[in-house]
Amino acid sequence: MAFTRFTDLSGPAVTGLSPDTVAVLPVGAIEQHGPHLPVATDYFMAEAVAEGAARAAGADCEITLLPGLAYAKSDEHAWSPGTLWLSASTLFAVLDDLGRSLATGPVRRLAFLNAHGGNSALLAVALRELRVKYGLSTFLLHASLPADQGGTSPAGELGLGVHGGLKETAAMLHLHPDLVDMGLARRSVPEHLTAYEHIGFGKRVSFGWTSDDFATGTGVIGDPTGATAELGRKLVETAVADAAAALRECARFSPAP
Repeated sequence: MAFTRFTDLSGPAVTGLSPDTVAVLPVGAIEQHGPHLPVATDYFMAEAVAEGAARAAGADCEITLLPGLAYAKSDEHAWSPGTLWLSASTLFAVLDDLGRSLATGPVRRLAFLNAHGGNSALLAVALRELRVKYGLSTFLLHASLPADQGGTSPAGELGLGVHGGLKETAAMLHLHPDLVDMGLARRSVPEHLTAYEHIGFGKRVSFGWTSDDFATGTGVIGDPTGATAELGRKLVETAVADAAAALRECARFSPAP
């Protein structure tokens, strides 16, 4: 059982990998996260959780860590300078090309470790596309599932903390405290959305949105003001442990009985 970095392997060493090796692809984003967080917040989270989980799972199964994707589908933040994004068609083509390339070798298992909610739907579609076209067993893991996709949000954020709020800010205070300016952190929760019974984050009816729709003025959708590095440590450690457990299952998963 082993953990490897794909980039450290030679061509012949790649050929020697087991078909049951899980190739882990961190997928993040470069996009505005309000005035208090770096634009690489999602990328940092994807890389940290993917590497931590891959190392932990590598004690029990074969894991190889691919170089992460920093640029992804972030058009909900396209209005803001600092957001560098790919169109859905471009990102889908990149994922297809990577799947095709991986399938030329022995590895038959590919897991996306996603840390940006805007990527989720497209990554889910890519799972079947790569399965059908290249015969890969494909999986989608999340560093942290956002509230608008069934994840949890702190009570103070009223179920609306989806971007630059408590959890992301805490995680960055743990991972990269030098890049966080808590003096600029402001509560920006679109509380008016609680008046809608059926439409909203985590409700029966979802809606298309961009981060400037909510008129918060900061690009933040949540409340980062109570974030601490200790909370961030707990969140990241939990995310790593959960992802490692999932990767162990990815290494032996089969839909057939």
